[in-house]
Amino acid sequence: MKQKSFYILILLAFLQLGFAQTADKKFAIGLNGISTKYIGDLGGNAFTDFTYSQYCLGYFGGGISLNYYLSPSFDLGINGNYGLYGAYHNLSSKFLSTKFESSLFGHYKLNNGYIISKDSKWSPFLSLGVGFAKYGEVKDYAGWADYDGTDIIVPVGAGVKYQITDAFAVQYQYNYNFTNADNHDKVTGGKNDGFGEHLFGVVFSLGKNKDTDKDGVADKYDLCPDTPVNVKVDEKGCPIDTDNDGVADYLDKCPNSLPCEKVDANGCPVDSDNDGVIDNEDRCPATPAGVKVDAKGCPVDTDNDGVADYLDKCPNTPARVQVDANGCPLDSDNDGVADYLDKCPEVKGTAANKGCPDISAETQNIFSQALQGIQFKVNSYEIKPVSNPILNKVVEIMKQNPSYNLGINGHTDSTGGEDYNLELSQKRADEVQKYLVEHGIDASRLTTKGYGETQPVVDNTTAANRYKNRRVEFKVSF
Repeated sequence: MKQKSFYILILLAFLQLGFAQTADKKFAIGLNGISTKYIGDLGGNAFTDFTYSQYCLGYFGGGISLNYYLSPSFDLGINGNYGLYGAYHNLSSKFLSTKFESSLFGHYKLNNGYIISKDSKWSPFLSLGVGFAKYGEVKDYAGWADYDGTDIIVPVGAGVKYQITDAFAVQYQYNYNFTNADNHDKVTGGKNDGFGEHLFGVVFSLGKNKDTDKDGVADKYDLCPDTPVNVKVDEKGCPIDTDNDGVADYLDKCPNSLPCEKVDANGCPVDSDNDGVIDNEDRCPATPAGVKVDAKGCPVDTDNDGVADYLDKCPNTPARVQVDANGCPLDSDNDGVADYLDKCPEVKGTAANKGCPDISAETQNIFSQALQGIQFKVNSYEIKPVSNPILNKVVEIMKQNPSYNLGINGHTDSTGGEDYNLELSQKRADEVQKYLVEHGIDASRLTTKGYGETQPVVDNTTAANRYKNRRVEFKVSF
């Protein structure tokens, strides 16, 4: 019998499944297996001493309790227990009875968030109650009179509950019961009799976990307890965010954003400058509003001169032409003719003269005088001294106009052979160049060309005409 009772007690210990009693599940039902220990005039230790029990582990019974959740710290409950009650000291000092008890009790829970975390699976508690115990007829082993009575009891105890799941827990509790009587054991005159109880039980909590937003995740586990109705949520109760951009799918107008892509409040990739190119792809994310951009988000530069069209005052500059900050071709000499068109880019000129300075009327007059003013000895390229004054004027013009380059072209009439005339005209042009160089003009600014009789200005039929055809022409270039 003792062995059987021991196995029953062990089985109860391993079957302790229970429900987490919370603000959502306010009610809990407990089923207990009980081992009662007598303490009184016959002796005995109500907690550890089994020598005064007729059975191996004490006198057994069972019970049921109903708990109500008041707060994270307190529960209130009522219980009822029934079982054997007695002591066995020796053949002459023993008794056996039955006992029914019921009490109203309160629990102070230590996993209230102040002492132990509310989320702890372990829930130690202290217990205090008040109730009554009714005893059955005492078996008369020593000729005592029968006793059948009722006592007031004050159970004081402690216990611990271990939460296995949200639905089931195991619980152990020890209560010491103070009574107001001294005749349970038929021995009077000493201290009031009492008894201790070891309770091993299962606890079933009743009710449904609160789910405020009705998303299928209980509030106690719901990290987003205010999710709108019918919004799909994850296991934590938060709205699904497929692209993990921080904007829930039900609000996300772009639910397939790329990883690490910066998004706006609508879940769409940010386009800071509203140019139609998202920041992650925009190489110019601060383009002014309304500016037309290319596929990279940069302002369009039609002529590819490095100045965007919206800033470019000359948006059609030819390719590879150097431009200024306004996108216009450089005009180094500020003469109104762009360098790439200016034949004299470092000297102010006129558009009519392709950026080169206009040749003054005085200079043109001197060059005109030089046509026949430069004279050579007959059939020779030696310059006559009479030519020096006009040549000196040409030297002065070249010194005053350092941008001038001068072409010296020699011409003859048709008298003599063609080859002879060509050679003679070249030598005469070279001789003029020599004179100018000797008088301070850099040879690099001078070119010569002999044309012989090939470019007459008039026919060679008269002496006067042949005179006109024998000439030296000056042509300015830059």
